[in-house]
Amino acid sequence: MAQFHSVTVTDIHKTIREAVVVTLQPDNTAAFQFVPGQYLTFKRVFDGEEIRRSYSICTAVHDRLLKVGIKRVDGGVFSSWANTDLKVGDKLEVMSPMGKFYSGDGLTDDTHLLGFAGGSGITPVLSIIRTTLAESDHARFTLVYANRNVNTIMFRDELEDLKNRFMHRLNIVHILEDESQDIDLFTGRVDAEKCSALFNHWIDLRSVSCCYICGPEPMMQAIALALEENGLQKSQIRFELFSGAQPGRAKKPVASKGGSEEGLQAQVMLNGETRSFTMKRDTSLLQASLDNTLDAPYACKAGVCSTCKAKVVEGETEMLVNHALEDYEVEAGYVLTCQCYPLSDKVVWDYDQARH
Repeated sequence: MAQFHSVTVTDIHKTIREAVVVTLQPDNTAAFQFVPGQYLTFKRVFDGEEIRRSYSICTAVHDRLLKVGIKRVDGGVFSSWANTDLKVGDKLEVMSPMGKFYSGDGLTDDTHLLGFAGGSGITPVLSIIRTTLAESDHARFTLVYANRNVNTIMFRDELEDLKNRFMHRLNIVHILEDESQDIDLFTGRVDAEKCSALFNHWIDLRSVSCCYICGPEPMMQAIALALEENGLQKSQIRFELFSGAQPGRAKKPVASKGGSEEGLQAQVMLNGETRSFTMKRDTSLLQASLDNTLDAPYACKAGVCSTCKAKVVEGETEMLVNHALEDYEVEAGYVLTCQCYPLSDKVVWDYDQARH
């Protein structure tokens, strides 16, 4: 289930001072077929502890290259290592691409897509931009890209190149927080007020079929609210949250709704096999699986990605954080096991159903 594959680093280059773009060559190329906007999960042992981190693919399928952007995060052991010690020729252990940021809707001559990105949130959006412009001769893309200042703009050269090549189909709006620009609209933070001004004076939402948002959670919430208030439907808005934005959130254990406070019965289906054991109420379904030597899939452990997705087929649970599952998935019983805690005396969950 949580199979990792070997890849070789073939190129590393700086996109800004605190971020690198890493090119990877898989030993098994068939395991790394991807769709735009997906991410890769890396694992490496640091000081005896296995660390897993996810980074978005920044290339499009037609590029025939596998690249990820890794921005250094304060206190981030993997991102710091990748920016300082990673070398061409190094081997890395990586999961196959995952994620469903991209809607997959067919492109037509009048397709107009909108994207909002904050900082390194540009990485999956860039993959979607490349795909849109390459797969259609007429589809358009408008990007609103928020950064502190011009020196923190990741993929600045790549974006300029795309703008020059697709001048009439790609519109890029840079919003800089710390620098004044000729137009006040393009200075400051991206909040609901800023979005409404953009929609009134710069972006015609009536022509937009889908909007992709990737960045810090408060920014995404403000943008989504402004989009809906200005006429876009919820089904037309797609999110991808920073994994690094919520590094291992600690949560209080869920209060039990009656039942025994002792260990409860747990049953897990994984890779066609069923395992039964006893678990504690203050332990997540994912941690209980790992504690019982199951190779359960996971990446962020923060409810941001959907790597640990499973279906609860018996029992009652509570999911504390969910930034990855759609409403219809939750209604169907799917959970993020890293954020899911038992409420009943028996819980049964199935990882295999989440992969079909």
